[in-house]
Amino acid sequence: MPTHSDSERIALLQGTLDLLILRTLLFGPIHGQGIARTIQRQSEEVLVVDHGSLYLALQRLEDSKLISAKWGTSENNRRARFYALTAKGREHLTAKQDQWNRLTRAMGLILEGRGEEA
Repeated sequence: MPTHSDSERIALLQGTLDLLILRTLLFGPIHGQGIARTIQRQSEEVLVVDHGSLYLALQRLEDSKLISAKWGTSENNRRARFYALTAKGREHLTAKQDQWNRLTRAMGLILEGRGEEA
């Protein structure tokens, strides 16, 4: 697995952390630390989620009823909040994922020079 220096890591654009969290929860409930590790691992260590940002995003998503949370015991026998995707969150994820796919396709067209010239 490739490793990246701090200078090679990419800052998350506003709103992308919410999308990444919702996508991570698509596979089932997980605690905050597990969410951060999953995002980092799946991005091949490029995206590292700051814990302060993570927990603010989790609170925002919970307040918006896109996720739910309940206390449980983690794999290392510690008390942790486990987050789960709600039906509203699943719908939101689908809509935002479609928007993201359109945006990245458009960016690719421009950056690869395949769009119309001015």
